[in-house]
Amino acid sequence: MKILEMHVTPIALTDPPLLNSVGLHQPYALRTIVELVTDDGISGLGEIPGSAKITALLEAAKEFVIGKDPFQLNALYAALDSQFRSADKDFRGTNPWDQRLFVHLFSALEVACYDIMGKSLGRPVVDLLGGVFRERVPFAAYLFYKYKGAGGELGFEIDPTATGWAAARQAEAVTPEQLVAQAKAMCEEYGFRSLKLKAGALEPDIEVATMFALREAFGPDTPLRIDPNAVWSLETAIRCGEKMRGILEYYEDPVRGQDNMAKLKKAVDIPLATNMCTTSFGDLPNSIAVHSEDIILADHHYWGGLRACQELAAICRTFGRGLSMHSNSHVGISLTAMVHLAAATPHLTYDLDTHYPWQPEEILVGGKIQFEDGTLRVPHEPGLGIELDRAMLAKLHANYIACGITERDDAGEMRKLKPEWKSELTRW
Repeated sequence: MKILEMHVTPIALTDPPLLNSVGLHQPYALRTIVELVTDDGISGLGEIPGSAKITALLEAAKEFVIGKDPFQLNALYAALDSQFRSADKDFRGTNPWDQRLFVHLFSALEVACYDIMGKSLGRPVVDLLGGVFRERVPFAAYLFYKYKGAGGELGFEIDPTATGWAAARQAEAVTPEQLVAQAKAMCEEYGFRSLKLKAGALEPDIEVATMFALREAFGPDTPLRIDPNAVWSLETAIRCGEKMRGILEYYEDPVRGQDNMAKLKKAVDIPLATNMCTTSFGDLPNSIAVHSEDIILADHHYWGGLRACQELAAICRTFGRGLSMHSNSHVGISLTAMVHLAAATPHLTYDLDTHYPWQPEEILVGGKIQFEDGTLRVPHEPGLGIELDRAMLAKLHANYIACGITERDDAGEMRKLKPEWKSELTRW
């Protein structure tokens, strides 16, 4: 079996005006879809965060992918590593989202190859990763402060005909009371049983008050997480952490860097989590030495694939670290890959992050994947167990071309409203 074709399709998903530590979400979130087709007609799908840079890299990679055996992932990795690793230089960047390109490149191709392998063998991807440990994978409600608006063509306008969660996803949420309303609507729609707040957007005291409002509204049995994306000073993180001691499941990246996280851990008795200070295997020795976090958020897009995340899980288990899973704006290919990985990874014991409720479109046959009590069933069909809706793929590719966005720029989007805005590594 050989890979005969490789198709790269950038798409743009409707994204409402969500606030975060570096600005404001643009009206469209970018993803890139990869499809590999073998010489016997089997196709495999992968998905990664989108940008003009990753599209160009994938196009350049085609000559090193076509002709490869999708079962021979080590050979594929070696071929791509020799050509593209040096250009990437493992630069994560200072934004909350990881800007490395090589790990994105390989993760999309690896998932597509696993999809092909599963289809070829008539087995689901979860079986290729060790088999089913859990039949249903739980997810957390991912809450955002936001301005009023639907995103996409509507921008800051709303669709007045929307009801339920569709209406709530458009509503303003800049106060604790409005965030509670957002959380209730999302949980009613999807059944989520744990809550995560994307913080670092408003004054820390407002965000702490939001956590207490959520605790009051949902009760002590609902796990709560807060993620300030490392823009709080150590002093602010200690002060706010002391206030929130006893109500948090974990405290995610309140400060920047492993050293500051280690200092925070000594000062507050709250489990610390990260997807910013420990994001590669090279970061792990110092992480373990200084104990900068208790929980690492895996992400197959940023750690270099499904197998890499399982290697991370083994290291976390060995050194007594917990494992959760990070998310970015995505459609169902990434979501399904996350489910297969989580179902096959015993040590992944926290509810997973997902942005999925915020994006209304889907490129899979059957439309949006349906949650049940905040969980998704691991597919047992061959491969990933999904099928591409080519009409929707074409529509969202047309969105990409029409919207003119080629790189994510939350700071630039915020400056359209607040010209004086600038990103700061430490804001409070």
